[in-house]
Amino acid sequence: MTEAELGPAAREESWRRLSDQTFDLVVIGGGVVGAGTALDAATRGLRVALVEARDLASGTSSRSSKLFHGGLRYLEQLEFGLVREALRERELMLTTIAPHLVKPVSFLYPLTHRVWERPYTAAGLFLYDTMGGARSVPGQKHLTRAGALRMVPALKRNALIGGIRYYDAQSDDARHTMTVARTAAHYGAVVRTSTQVVEFLREADRVSGVRVRDVEDGRETEVRANAVINCTGVWTDELQRLSGSRGRFRVRASKGVHIVVPRDRIVSESGLILRTEKSVLFVIPWRNHWIVGTTDTDWNLDLAHPAATEHDIDYILEHVNSVLATPLTHDDIEGVYAGLRPLLAGESEETSKLSREHAVARVAPGLVAIAGGKYTTYRVMAADAVDAAAVDLPGRPQPSITDKVPLLGADGYHALVNQADHLAAQHGLHPYRVRHLLDRYGSLVHEVLAVAEGRPELLRPIEHAPDYLAVEAVYAASHEGALHLEDVLARRTRISIEYPHRGVDCAPQVAMLVGQVLGWSDETIAHEVEVYTARVAAERDSQTQPSDEAADARRASAPEARARLTEPVG
Repeated sequence: MTEAELGPAAREESWRRLSDQTFDLVVIGGGVVGAGTALDAATRGLRVALVEARDLASGTSSRSSKLFHGGLRYLEQLEFGLVREALRERELMLTTIAPHLVKPVSFLYPLTHRVWERPYTAAGLFLYDTMGGARSVPGQKHLTRAGALRMVPALKRNALIGGIRYYDAQSDDARHTMTVARTAAHYGAVVRTSTQVVEFLREADRVSGVRVRDVEDGRETEVRANAVINCTGVWTDELQRLSGSRGRFRVRASKGVHIVVPRDRIVSESGLILRTEKSVLFVIPWRNHWIVGTTDTDWNLDLAHPAATEHDIDYILEHVNSVLATPLTHDDIEGVYAGLRPLLAGESEETSKLSREHAVARVAPGLVAIAGGKYTTYRVMAADAVDAAAVDLPGRPQPSITDKVPLLGADGYHALVNQADHLAAQHGLHPYRVRHLLDRYGSLVHEVLAVAEGRPELLRPIEHAPDYLAVEAVYAASHEGALHLEDVLARRTRISIEYPHRGVDCAPQVAMLVGQVLGWSDETIAHEVEVYTARVAAERDSQTQPSDEAADARRASAPEARARLTEPVG
């Protein structure tokens, strides 16, 4: 067993380590900032533990627009520092840290106003390119109306007078976050999911660790540490209250909804970025699909399961259909997901105007909180959080080096892409299939395929979800820390948003595969399928409701996969 293997044996060992060891840092939250903070600390030589109440990336970090981008609209808000920082991070991901997971993606910006709009937009994109936006991807390209329509035939002819194409980057956010966490484990961090903080430990006036509960079996233990870092995103204020410390900033949750439609419903060689009255709308290429979003509205209800309403979906359809020659309908929608942005609360009531800058504060001796920011700049946020905790650590920690640390699967990836045909022949797979695996696992593809040795049936596609092989479901449980059917269908794969059945049709087969690794009985397998099916039904129901309150009530009717999370905290 390697340290990066988050399987059942590692889970038991990690519980022992949590109970027996004293850590330099305990990181709370398994989203991208928490995982990044654990990696940052571990690669500085610190003893670190990461605990997450649910699953890796189960909150905001699996429900983003799936882009690594500088944020064009932040230029208009004059947040030049944020854009420059984000573009530097995007470049690092594309070239050094995660070239297997982060890929260039092009967008067409349709121009609709004559005379002023082209020079205005070109000036902004020139600034974007010179700040780093065109370092390893092409710079902006100007198109006539005819040229733009050749690139995106799906557009109405009267929807534009011309266009400008530019590039950003995209990634499967949930896979990226999970890989960051596994890389932290590779460098010695204890990474444990389904492990909920129920109390903060104190010695005199300082925080000295946390008490955690295993929400799978109910066990509790104390975890001692020199400092604790709260990386819980939209749950930041809740954890602050549990710690008994006054927060230095307040976090507001902004709901962003996306829909997923088949690739053939929008005929285009490029993604689209469209202005709306409130913000921007992206049409993002996603394998055989398009992701269209997002909305931007306050959310004050269940933080774990934000629900999309019929109004949210209609808003997206209305805005994208305003430029499409053949409009999208509700029947075209394969998947819907809603996520919450953890925004630093400002004076403005409009969530799109709240800062995407992040804030770090030492809210009490031994306790640091970090919030705000955006997915793209997670690595910078992580470094800042560890720097802020340094005052509570014995000795002076080394400086952050994660800009030089490739994630697991990055080393050797480019060579394997060139060898894909040979690798495919070796395993009896189509080269397209191997390239798909390489873009999900990078050079860990050998580890994935080794799981199928002597079991050729695992190299067959999952029934009803043929984009994925059966071995991927097994590997999710044996190496990637998946503990429930939902973890595999919603995050280790994206079956829950990529197929009209949303994972229900393949749930029995995937539950059987996962159950072989996790030792599930027939009753447990049936229960996992039942819970997942109820989740999908509740989500579908919520998406027909007219208001947030009605949608939240319908979504809340589904049982939790991690049943003990319903117990009161503290």
